[in-house]
Amino acid sequence: MEENGIQNELIEGRNAVIEALRAGRAIDKIYIARGDVDKTLGHIASKAKEKGIVVADCDRRKLDFMSRTHAHQGVIAVAAVREYCSVEDILDVAEERGEEPFVIICDEISDPHNLGAVIRSAECAGAHGVIIPKRRSAGLTAIVDKASAGAAEHMAIARVPNIPAVIKELKNKGLWIYGTAAEGSSPLWETDFSGPLALVIGSEGDGMGRLVAENCDFTVSLPMKGQVSSLNAAAAASITMYEVLRQRSGK
Repeated sequence: MEENGIQNELIEGRNAVIEALRAGRAIDKIYIARGDVDKTLGHIASKAKEKGIVVADCDRRKLDFMSRTHAHQGVIAVAAVREYCSVEDILDVAEERGEEPFVIICDEISDPHNLGAVIRSAECAGAHGVIIPKRRSAGLTAIVDKASAGAAEHMAIARVPNIPAVIKELKNKGLWIYGTAAEGSSPLWETDFSGPLALVIGSEGDGMGRLVAENCDFTVSLPMKGQVSSLNAAAAASITMYEVLRQRSGK
């Protein structure tokens, strides 16, 4: 769990993880050895799920590879740099600032450096919060925080079980949903970003999922002049966010 010299904080061993849960530590994810029927591990999994923490069953060899203490006892928790908030909390940030909601939705961005870069751009561009899915996504780990240059500690970030469902929720609250896609029907420079909105950023390899794309009101494409057919997800997100900022600034 180390990249470029940055390490995620790990909590290893049954007692240590139980105590972290009891103390209300911010935890991003808990890995438990697959097939282990130990009652203590079952208790940890149950308590974690009650708190909305992602629990992943994995091969014991993966735990051995992750472990720094070599005494993980079948369970390792990855600490989060801060607590996740709710979608409502993000909308409250917009209301407190007296601004139309500007929300970023990351649809399964699994690379922590990309997620960190998106969070950094979102904070700089004045977005009110970032929404990520619980599964198949990087989370609020130390590596993501480092990649965000610390912006992850200031940005409201919600983690939800279902992105299409949260898109429908935001629509019901009056937000327009803009998805980014290479084949999008609305060119970036011609797209009107006025009003309350959420901007969906697709995954690095596959872009937006089918259900996510179907729930977007608009799909936005970026102009391409070079030989490469697409931009990195974080780069595309930054360009689009700054077009939103430009239009909202009236410049």
